[in-house]
Amino acid sequence: MKTDDLIRLMAEDAPVRVRLSTVLALAIAAGVVCAGLILLVTIGIRPDLGAAVETVRVQFKLGFTLLMAAASCAVLLVAGLPGRSAGRRLGVLGLPLALLVLGVVLELTVVPPGRWAASLEGQHAAFCVFFIPVLALVPFAAFFWALRDGAPESPGLAGASAGLAAGAIGAAVYAWHCPDDSPLFVATWYMLAMLLVTVVGYGLGRRTLRW
Repeated sequence: MKTDDLIRLMAEDAPVRVRLSTVLALAIAAGVVCAGLILLVTIGIRPDLGAAVETVRVQFKLGFTLLMAAASCAVLLVAGLPGRSAGRRLGVLGLPLALLVLGVVLELTVVPPGRWAASLEGQHAAFCVFFIPVLALVPFAAFFWALRDGAPESPGLAGASAGLAAGAIGAAVYAWHCPDDSPLFVATWYMLAMLLVTVVGYGLGRRTLRW
């Protein structure tokens, strides 16, 4: 039997598809809960969140990160299925990324050029790049655990999908603490942190998710 035929037959196996999707959904839920608990027992949410959430920048930051997490998880849910490439669902990432670009453009329009650098650098850039991957650790491990019984068409892409979803969840949780609200900051440091987890996921996926 040819490899393509085997993949097609596995893709048509409904019980396998449902089981893996269910496990991934449970891993996503567990990852979100654990990341939230880690935030609460370590650095906590920002003390002025009640007032800050009324500002446009904070609403944008929370909205973007939540949308990015949801879109990344949508990609992850097909990452380990035989005959289903996560690359075919990457288009769902276009919406949060378009929102991010719009936010940056509006920020550059509203903020004077002399303040662009300060908005981009923020106050806690290094901590942001460090702590988002920390919050992503449990989701990352949960996703790879769930994918271990999958049959991804591209192990590297499946691992990258797991990394991106974990990183996006970490970013969405960290946003409730982060005092840096500029879209320029989010586009630079949040995205860098997510990219780091994605790259690690790609490398790990190539080694551990082959079948």
